[in-house]
Amino acid sequence: MEEPLVSVIIPTFNSEKYISDTIQSVQNQSYQNWEVIIVDDASTDETQTIITPFLTNKRIKFYSLEKNSGTGVARNLAVSKASGKYISFLDADDLWKPEKLEKQINFMQKQKLPFTFSFYDCIDDEGKLLGKRLEAPRNLSYTQLFFCNYVGNLTGIYDVEYFGKISISSIRKRQDWMHWLTLLKKIKTAKPVPESLAIYRIRKNSLSNSKTALIQYNFAVYRQFHGFNWIVSVFCMIGFLFTQLLIKPLYSKKI
Repeated sequence: MEEPLVSVIIPTFNSEKYISDTIQSVQNQSYQNWEVIIVDDASTDETQTIITPFLTNKRIKFYSLEKNSGTGVARNLAVSKASGKYISFLDADDLWKPEKLEKQINFMQKQKLPFTFSFYDCIDDEGKLLGKRLEAPRNLSYTQLFFCNYVGNLTGIYDVEYFGKISISSIRKRQDWMHWLTLLKKIKTAKPVPESLAIYRIRKNSLSNSKTALIQYNFAVYRQFHGFNWIVSVFCMIGFLFTQLLIKPLYSKKI
């Protein structure tokens, strides 16, 4: 049976230090029926120059935004150009292990799942393993996801034939969390591939490492995405912080 096409969505912004390794991690997949759709969010460094030689591979497509608009806008453009049965996500500083697609697509097909994700390992800015693996509940419910994003964006894959193409929020951060919540509203629970299939880069000065900014964006998810009033959103944030501080660390494993 022919392998179904997987569309790999890669937004970039000033990613000259990492983008080559990221693209190569897709090219090195044991599963070979993929297309890569890169959308550059008006980079001011050499990102586009580094990407150009990869475009000799016709499975790699490149688009650029005229002005910096945020990751959500870049991902939406890439999704609109996608042709695959499956849509997967990979950020421009992260990596996939060589059997990522093969194992995850097989897992989805055997268990007849329209959406899956996986565990992932962590590296630092220079690519050094940090000895940490992030796992997730084996049957992730909507309620669990409501209070904590257990799904690493670099691991998520969904079936377009089941969901259609899902629009992504233009909010600057946490749009991936809202994306997974939209999927789980329909399927109620999701199962991860119970092993690490990807490598997440923790960067010193990234927005992901700014706790104040993340609290602000998490609050915006409850206010804007869910449409809750201020008081309800505060109570949701209390639940979020409780989960983030006391429950999610239980899924962080030393390796």
